[in-house]
Amino acid sequence: MEAAAPTPVKLICGVLYSDEALCEEALGLLAERYGRIDYRSALFPFTITDYYSAEMGAPVQRFFCTFEPLIDPGKLAGIKIACNEMEAKLTVDGGRRVNLDPGYMDYDKVVLASAKYKPHKIYLDLGIYADATLHYEKGHYHPAPCAFPDFKSGEYNETFLAIRARYKGQLRKLLAGRIRE
Repeated sequence: MEAAAPTPVKLICGVLYSDEALCEEALGLLAERYGRIDYRSALFPFTITDYYSAEMGAPVQRFFCTFEPLIDPGKLAGIKIACNEMEAKLTVDGGRRVNLDPGYMDYDKVVLASAKYKPHKIYLDLGIYADATLHYEKGHYHPAPCAFPDFKSGEYNETFLAIRARYKGQLRKLLAGRIRE
């Protein structure tokens, strides 16, 4: 059987930040590189851990955004490297004030990119791993056993359902256009 081209996926980015102005600058850099931001979730206070507080200060907020163009999932490693470079560009006194966690959504799952090895992660390229964080089943997202505690909490479920609805609509239009060609 021949390998098939992958189905395009929805690029997502989890954004943690403590500086509003630098966050907006990061969003500008992301949009410049990946296209118009077509969804931005509500803010979630990031209180599940104080891991980022020493570097970023407090309070830390989280939200998720997505981009209009669908992408090839094989580009995720390069996107993570580019996001790391954007974070570095926006540091203050050597510390990040914005943390960009790119990933993608397909019909069945949410995959996040990570530079950290763990046994459940799959190597992609460029020192980056794929972490299948959530899977979709029967109208809900369910966390992987090794998912971060905030993803396990279910607080993002409605956000990811909204993103999935947007993605499904885009994919339908894209595939209908291909059939007509």
